[in-house]
Amino acid sequence: MEKKGCIFVICILCLALAACAKQPSYSAPPIVGHEVVIDTAAVKQDEPAFFTYRYKNKNINFFVVRINNKIFSFLDACQKCYPKKLGYKYMEGRIICRACNMGYPVTEIDKGFGSCFPIKIPGALSAGKYVIPVSSLEAMSDKF
Repeated sequence: MEKKGCIFVICILCLALAACAKQPSYSAPPIVGHEVVIDTAAVKQDEPAFFTYRYKNKNINFFVVRINNKIFSFLDACQKCYPKKLGYKYMEGRIICRACNMGYPVTEIDKGFGSCFPIKIPGALSAGKYVIPVSSLEAMSDKF
């Protein structure tokens, strides 16, 4: 019985590790016409809000964050590790690459240091909304 129990535990651990190694999926972003339109009041200071945009059977993950009262948007993919398609996680004020475990304070990611940092997405403020052209996300789909 002990041998079967050990095999069961090993199987559960393998499944758990495999689940952690997959690209996460988030809620869909609000789309108006051909743009992602996010209400700036909903964007928290130093805390990323993650979204998943579906395009050609791919999940294009990205996040929006307010840093020093400016809003930025980034792919949930890093310059160096994007081929692994694991993205980032947010933990205790830091954004951490799931592939290499490199982390940075959220307040520093707009500077883009090192080779493992999120890829910026062009966006603009317009009438209390942060707008990202859907075409920008689609053009970066090769990172997913």
